[in-house]
Amino acid sequence: MADEIIRDVAALVEPPSLRDSVSYRIRLLQIAAYKSFEAKVEGFGSAPRYFGLLKIVEANPGIPQSRLAEAIFLDRSSLVPILDALSREGWIERRPSEQDRRVRLVLLAEGAGTRLGELELQVKAHEAAMAEGLSREDRAELLRLLGRLDENLRKEFGP
Repeated sequence: MADEIIRDVAALVEPPSLRDSVSYRIRLLQIAAYKSFEAKVEGFGSAPRYFGLLKIVEANPGIPQSRLAEAIFLDRSSLVPILDALSREGWIERRPSEQDRRVRLVLLAEGAGTRLGELELQVKAHEAAMAEGLSREDRAELLRLLGRLDENLRKEFGP
């Protein structure tokens, strides 16, 4: 086998340590889901990559940058270039807090909510295609289990 060239991904051997790994499966699916989505969506700049972040900002106008970073498991320093790009593209704006000028608040830029709604239609279509074949109960159970994993990780990384 060492001298053979593997030409078909299906022929690859997946070690049990990976096959039985929840975190590995989640990471693979995240990569595949994002690539699939990115291939279908055009005209929104970098917003598709940061759709979740934008929806959190929309639901929490004026959220402090530090809280936003915590909500999406990013270091504050990693969030800054993302916010810079989204700001340049007209998705968000940042303002200093009136109570504490050191705190930067994040909110959707004027008109971004409408564009985000248009993007959300494509997100929902992709989500439906990705979950095709899952019953309503299966989908609810999957979301419930993912929620438990999220809770566990937030305990580990939370404030």
